[in-house]
Amino acid sequence: MPGEPQADCLFCKIVTGDVPATIVRETDTTVAFRDINPQAPTHVLVIPKAHYPDAATLAVQAPQLCADILREAGEVAAQEKVDGTGYRVVFNTGSGAGQTVWHAHAHVLGGRGFNWPPG
Repeated sequence: MPGEPQADCLFCKIVTGDVPATIVRETDTTVAFRDINPQAPTHVLVIPKAHYPDAATLAVQAPQLCADILREAGEVAAQEKVDGTGYRVVFNTGSGAGQTVWHAHAHVLGGRGFNWPPG
């Protein structure tokens, strides 16, 4: 059920502390941690503490939580000092878009240039 922790979810296990992660920020509703396979000098994931399988479901069922994630993405960018040079926030939704963990999450990427359109 959306919003409920899932026993087989890697990110739910990070939220509970059962799986270690390098946490960079935490609020009542979100956790931000470094990606284990960074694609840029700054690559931090911002996730809701509540489980939603993807960004589309999160936006429909918990729009305020979706806003919390975007706000935290901006805070991460400021903390990582990439807010002045530019950063990218990416939600991959579905396997065709590259989503591999079925818990909604935003990638905050910065510290290098990015091409458009993304590849």
